[in-house]
This record gives sequence, C-alpha cells and structure tokens, in this order.
Amino acid sequence: MSIQTISLDFPNDILLALNESETELKKRIKLMLAIHLYKLQKLTIGKAAQLSGLSRLEFEIELSKNEIPISNLTEEDVLNDSEKLT
Repeated sequence: MSIQTISLDFPNDILLALNESETELKKRIKLMLAIHLYKLQKLTIGKAAQLSGLSRLEFEIELSKNEIPISNLTEEDVLNDSEKLT
C-alpha cells in the first residue's frame, strides 16, 4: 500500500487550545474524515476504516459511538432481499 501525504496549516496555538499533541490531532482528523466520507457514502466501511488507521471492528465501534449506522441498507433493500429468499 502506498501512502499519500497531505499537509494542513494550523495556527501555532491550536494544539495548546485543544490540549492535544500533534499525533493525537492527526489521529482525530483522520478518524473524523473517515467517518464523514463514510456517512456521505464516498468510502466503503472497509476503506473508511483503512483511512482512519483502525481495524474494521474498531471503526465500527467508533461509528456506533457517533450513532452512525454500520449498514447503509434501507428498509426497502432488506424487504426486497427477504422476498428473494422466499
């Protein structure tokens, strides 16, 4: 897997204001970006987990903490699938 680096500029005192280290802030930004892109259905749950740097299970736990459904299936999708089984 190749890695792409993206730089972001922040005011000098942002880490102090957030009371976080640079490493903690990077982790939080990656997680929030992954969650947001997953919600927008831009990334699958597997790719979003990969972006966040978490295992899929850890990412699903984070989704749950943020009250975000793990599945994007609609009720109609489930009903259509169940009809196919009968």
